[in-house]
Amino acid sequence: MERFVAGPGAEILVGRKLDRGLPERGNRERVAVLTQPGRPAEVAAEIVSALEAVQTRLIELPDRDAAKDLAVVGEVYDELADFNLGRHDTVLGVGGGALTDVAGFVAATWLRGVESVLVPTTLLAAVDAAIGGKSGINRRGKNLVGAFWHPSRVIVDLDVLDGLPSVLRLEGSAEIIKAGVLADPLIIEAYAANGIEADLDVVVPRAIAVKAGIVSDDFREASRRTLLNFGHTIGHAVEILASLPHGFAVSVGMVAAGFVSNRRFGFDVDWLTDLLFSTGLPVAAAGVSKAAAIDLIERDKKRSADGVRMVLLRAVSDPTIEVVSADEISDALDAIGAV
Repeated sequence: MERFVAGPGAEILVGRKLDRGLPERGNRERVAVLTQPGRPAEVAAEIVSALEAVQTRLIELPDRDAAKDLAVVGEVYDELADFNLGRHDTVLGVGGGALTDVAGFVAATWLRGVESVLVPTTLLAAVDAAIGGKSGINRRGKNLVGAFWHPSRVIVDLDVLDGLPSVLRLEGSAEIIKAGVLADPLIIEAYAANGIEADLDVVVPRAIAVKAGIVSDDFREASRRTLLNFGHTIGHAVEILASLPHGFAVSVGMVAAGFVSNRRFGFDVDWLTDLLFSTGLPVAAAGVSKAAAIDLIERDKKRSADGVRMVLLRAVSDPTIEVVSADEISDALDAIGAV
């Protein structure tokens, strides 16, 4: 087992045959378990059966981003009220990235903040969404409503991830490759050699180490944490407009960011595109409306007073945060097939 820390009190456990128990506390009476249909609900049921000393309530949410809706969150609040979940109790999120986003948001806002524990059941959640204390729901854009709220523990069980369908393994691979491009060439080597079959025991802890290290330096994204948004500025717009899974949209967004990086710094965008494509990830979003994408990008929460900021690459492991022009955004959208 490997242990990482991503901010005060935020423990991340990574390994196999992990004890999925909660952090030890003497005054916890109730645990609300938020989960999704399918494999997450099975894992949640296993965890609930082991929680003998507390009262539990299992709350099943819709799958994927259908859960990240204000009406759904309102229904969860009603469940918590009926359950009498108190300030010293716990919200336990078991599921993919959308579920862990919602669980974190609910924990951050119920009674002005209760403990959250997250058990990611997808590769994307394990290396990205569940790590770092960002939570959020969608409202006229991606994650425009949210809060920073550290989970007290994140349990990444590689045995759970082994059995994932290939599409979910592929989606999470985009975020792992992102971590590699930002700060860990050994991750890149693993994917260049093995593609989607890259060893999870190697790449998952390394990707988490990259994110945890950055988050520990800058929890509220005042500076360095913004680097983790590589591929997201245009990727979020593509995700919404093309109805792509998050990881696939980030892959396309990385190509767009690589294109701008090439124009500014001579970065080898063809190399990055080939790596993503050979792994099986999409590298274009043909037919996406350029005008609609620009509208979403201009309303993105990462915009500053100076304009739209984008994470660019001077080289692998040498990222930078730059304000980009409207023309650069337009050209990057052209490069990924927007019309």
